[in-house]
Amino acid sequence: MKLTGIIAEYNPFHNGHAFHIDRARELTNCTHVIAVMSGQFVQRGEAAMFDKWSRAEMAVASGVDLVIELPFAFAVRSAQFFATGSVRLLAALGVQYLCFGAEQADLERLSAAANAFGQPDTAEVFRTSIQAGLPYAKALSNAVAAQTGLASDFLLTPNNILAIEYLRAIRHWAPEMIPAAVAREQAAYHQPVISGPIASATAIRSALLTHKALIPEIKAALPESSLAVLHRQLNIQKGPVAANFFGDMLLAKLRTLPLSQLEAVPEVTEGLHYKIQSCALQATSLETLLTSIKSKRYTRTRLQRIAVHTLLGTTKHALAHFDAAGPLYARVLAFNSKGQEILRHLKQNAQLPLITKTTKTLDSQRRNSASLSLLQQMLALDTVASDIYSLGYPNPEFRIGGLDFLHSPSFLP
Repeated sequence: MKLTGIIAEYNPFHNGHAFHIDRARELTNCTHVIAVMSGQFVQRGEAAMFDKWSRAEMAVASGVDLVIELPFAFAVRSAQFFATGSVRLLAALGVQYLCFGAEQADLERLSAAANAFGQPDTAEVFRTSIQAGLPYAKALSNAVAAQTGLASDFLLTPNNILAIEYLRAIRHWAPEMIPAAVAREQAAYHQPVISGPIASATAIRSALLTHKALIPEIKAALPESSLAVLHRQLNIQKGPVAANFFGDMLLAKLRTLPLSQLEAVPEVTEGLHYKIQSCALQATSLETLLTSIKSKRYTRTRLQRIAVHTLLGTTKHALAHFDAAGPLYARVLAFNSKGQEILRHLKQNAQLPLITKTTKTLDSQRRNSASLSLLQQMLALDTVASDIYSLGYPNPEFRIGGLDFLHSPSFLP
């Protein structure tokens, strides 16, 4: 069995993703494809537009054989921890290849950038840039550019930043894993408008939120298999979920949370908790809160992640333990007949337990128990994320909790 891994969010699954899967199969000549996918919240600290089960279903219907959830503990993190968690999970599943997207499929330059980051001179420039208040991405590009001479334009694009972090994670955690890069086709990462069959996820999400219907432009940018799932979800009003639907919940929590607890939230540093709570008293929405705090040092993406971690009650202490351990399970979201073959193989060979029924691992009534194992604590975060996420469904009938204890993986023959 020759396994290729893909790390994705599929928010939602579009033609560019289908192209990536096809190219991954061509480049690696694999027999099976596994996707590690973010759950209810994505790396930028936003709610996914459609829930993890429907997005996994889209992926399997469009060419992925097995979708595994990236635990929340790694999904809503900066690029370094997102990449490290994803690569460690794929490595534990025995994946031989990792195929990722980049602005250009220039593995030589990307590898040079990844290798440069481990050098003492590069690390020093990076630390200096961070101390000067530069965002992570800019600090990283400054450090690597100083060491390699690579242009900052090459280093600053979101896809290339992640590609560099994947390569760093492979070198440290999975040196036998073989990387492959696929160049982005046509649409830029944050292109705001759909302009053809390959459109950015940003443009597709914007159109879906505006129209709440599958207008011709959206239909042209998504595979038929994705359209069928989206049509079903839109009809029952189980999406689209607004990226920041939880604004009022967050403001209520920020206005009442003790400062000591706010200080313990991941990515809150340098007295930021004082400013957050002060601004929360004056803010009238999540948007006004983010605008009032955002700066060169504190990017919007970082603040959005802080917001989600605050809602879930995540702490720096907990994440430190999760980071040390790495992903502790492989949660199955969807699979096809070839995915069944992978699952049979993994049951005998994976370094992690497979989870298909949450109730076999975690009791829904004991999620906050002090006796939970580290694995159970990590899984509990995923279930809490779903409990909050479901409140964003447009149809109130679906806003129940405990969904992770009710859902089984989707099988698409």
